[in-house]
Amino acid sequence: MKIDCFETDALMDVAVRPPLVFVEGRGSWLVDHRGRRYLDFVQGWAVNALGHCPPEIAAALAAQAQRLISPSPAFFNDTALVLARRLAELSGLSRVFLASSGAEANEGAIKLARKWGTLHKDGAYEIVTFADGFHGRTLATMSASGKAGWNGGAGRAAPTPSPVAAGGGREAAGAGQVGLFEPKVPGFPKARLNDLDSVRALIGPKTVAVMLEPIQGEAGVVPATAGFLRALRALCEEQGLLLILDEVQTGVGRTGTLFAFEQAGAVPDVMTLGKGLGGGVPLAALLAKKEVACFAHGDQGGTYCGNPLTAAAGNAVLDAVARPQFLAGVVERGAHLQAHLQRLTARHGLAAERGSGLLRALDLGRPVGPALVEAARELQPDGLLLNSPRPHLLRFMPALNVPFDDIDRMAAQLDGLLARMR
Repeated sequence: MKIDCFETDALMDVAVRPPLVFVEGRGSWLVDHRGRRYLDFVQGWAVNALGHCPPEIAAALAAQAQRLISPSPAFFNDTALVLARRLAELSGLSRVFLASSGAEANEGAIKLARKWGTLHKDGAYEIVTFADGFHGRTLATMSASGKAGWNGGAGRAAPTPSPVAAGGGREAAGAGQVGLFEPKVPGFPKARLNDLDSVRALIGPKTVAVMLEPIQGEAGVVPATAGFLRALRALCEEQGLLLILDEVQTGVGRTGTLFAFEQAGAVPDVMTLGKGLGGGVPLAALLAKKEVACFAHGDQGGTYCGNPLTAAAGNAVLDAVARPQFLAGVVERGAHLQAHLQRLTARHGLAAERGSGLLRALDLGRPVGPALVEAARELQPDGLLLNSPRPHLLRFMPALNVPFDDIDRMAAQLDGLLARMR
């Protein structure tokens, strides 16, 4: 395909993309090759914590690039050491492995749990994960995910209880399905979110850990309740299992606290971060308690792990986001966005609004999400970028410092679109 002077054929065709090329971004706004502006409430799927091209990240990258870009992970570098220490102190998890993507961090968490099972649980290797969960696109993280159509052969599912106990009787994704890239990595039985009995039913002598997102993002911003997370923490302690929290999307301030687990008071043994940690730069982290960090030399590594250039971006993000007044601003902005979405729900007869902080979803009650996304992008004079993770849902992931006026503008644009859809 040719878009004006841009040829797209050299890029492997792995996604449906609209016929536009973005060339510039600032704050909440993107600009395409024609000079047309778009209000961005996707922000790279919650990646741009401080918006597009924030000056603090640009300055940190420029300064670091003049000093040291990559000495190789075979050596310490000062910038990565600072970032690791800050993450350890902020989280209470004292050991940190810096990586390049959330999938890489989650892959590391899976490997760490299996190594710990080899050393401390007689070779136990199974990790209980959850239907509709999402952990990445490597073979192991796809197997751990509960995305429909991915999980043929990835692991057994918990027995389906009565419709009341199951929250409507939805069966675990992957049961009886043929998935992508078979055979999958074994060892990831699927429980149901907020159903402790479904977790208990899957625990056996081969179980080493339970792994989940505090809020299932790809499923449409479906939260694990605080009570469920605390019960999982207690169950893992009772059974001698590791609790792994995938905070790739919820971490680094997205929900109004630096880490989502703080709101439940359920401290994990292992946690992963990504997306917002680099503020648009490919950076992720695997964190673990000291007694769980059992990798031996050579067990784990990566060419760009602990790269000082990306670590500089991470430090710049933490300089902003880890401040109590910034996090209070996320809570205030989240409440402002929630109020708009609740008004839209009442005005247009939608199903529901939900979420935490600046990770929110609007349940449309009917499968018009993709049509709304396309119509929003084509609005004049300025387009609006939205995300529809499921046909009946919209997901909102603006910058954590999104101006209130931009929230108001998005809500007004969406109001008009919903009126047209009716």
